[in-house]
Amino acid sequence: MAELKMSFEENEIQLGCFEVGGNIYAIEVSQIREIVRWIEPTPLPKAPALIQGVVDLRDALIPIVDLGLALGGEAAKEVGTSRIVIVDIDDMVLGLRVDNATEVMVTSVQSLETAPALATHSGYDAIRGAIRRAGESPVMVLSLEDILETVFRSAIGDQG
Repeated sequence: MAELKMSFEENEIQLGCFEVGGNIYAIEVSQIREIVRWIEPTPLPKAPALIQGVVDLRDALIPIVDLGLALGGEAAKEVGTSRIVIVDIDDMVLGLRVDNATEVMVTSVQSLETAPALATHSGYDAIRGAIRRAGESPVMVLSLEDILETVFRSAIGDQG
């Protein structure tokens, strides 16, 4: 699992936060290229179920993955606040469809708690950790590496 990168303040991390299925998730800002308004993707014939298609953005074709489905939940909602989070992981650019972009959170490294042991011991690695918030649900910090692996595994499963 990759280490979280810290900002200029050695004890802080910057997280881009967004909503999917009523839950708040976050990704390191250093892995986010940009967040754009929802663009209807062009379907790809015989693409894995998690890939909704591609969008033409800044002279590049970007594959779009529905983050709700990739996390094992429901598809992201089609609402006016829908966004595409363009991320860069292992020199691969892809877009994650989310219900809403909410905030950029700057928090101390100490506030990032590890994922629950039961989840990690059972092979669930989608979450790197969580940030607790007083009176609110925690923010789950996602592992883009695991999301990408889920997309790859879905492609293999779709071929069978």
